[in-house]
Amino acid sequence: MTIRTILVDDEKLAIQGLQLRLENYPDVEIIDTCSNGREAIRKIKTEKPDLVFLDIQMPGFDGFSVVKGVMEIEPPLFVFVTAYQEHAVRAFEANAINYLMKPVEDDKLADTLARVRTRLVEKRSAEEAEKLKSVLAEVAPDAMDHLPDEAETGTDRYEKLINIKDRGQIFRIDVDSIEHIEAAGDYMCIRTADNSLILRETMKDLERRLDPRVFQRVHRSTIVNLNQVRQVKPHTNGECFLVLDSGAQVKVSRSYRDVIARFVH
Repeated sequence: MTIRTILVDDEKLAIQGLQLRLENYPDVEIIDTCSNGREAIRKIKTEKPDLVFLDIQMPGFDGFSVVKGVMEIEPPLFVFVTAYQEHAVRAFEANAINYLMKPVEDDKLADTLARVRTRLVEKRSAEEAEKLKSVLAEVAPDAMDHLPDEAETGTDRYEKLINIKDRGQIFRIDVDSIEHIEAAGDYMCIRTADNSLILRETMKDLERRLDPRVFQRVHRSTIVNLNQVRQVKPHTNGECFLVLDSGAQVKVSRSYRDVIARFVH
């Protein structure tokens, strides 16, 4: 999952300092920077970022004015960054993810980004579930009667971490970091953006451990993390490819093309 981010501050050095710290987080993509509130409102509306680091004390439109200025659209997540402690209460009243004091401390930045990832996963999972329900209501209304209750599909019953013994070591893999899973008999190849690990388990058993609102079968031998899909590329004979955040491509067979409906609905 790539976190598309805009930095807003009227101090050039403050932006540069934050850019340097964010280089340590490969999932954070800085798509733009802004030096004032008016520019920030315009860029947020056009670029639709996931996250905005926002200075509070700026001439003209301050940080709180920026938040108010984008309420007509679905707003991004905001992190306020400022040198003034007295703004903390107003920052949280504005539903900010966090409030960082300048100069930004590395441990507090890491904690903030962990909160951001959690919120984005929750948001995207909920959106995909609603899209799927809408599609089912249109094309297969009878299937709605067989959908499990919210209590049955709660994310608490699914794995958050998976332990994988591979090459004599035990790896603890965050489920959200898994891009896709490929089956080879009783073995599963678990692929993340920077690693591939082998797990001795059947696909059927592994599917029971993963949230079906996030992990979907797209091929007889492939499961994909829908939160990591960034593009759908049509192919021949009703097949297509899903392009993931890392750039990897996963083939979707005709038998599973209903999965694609949620991306184009």
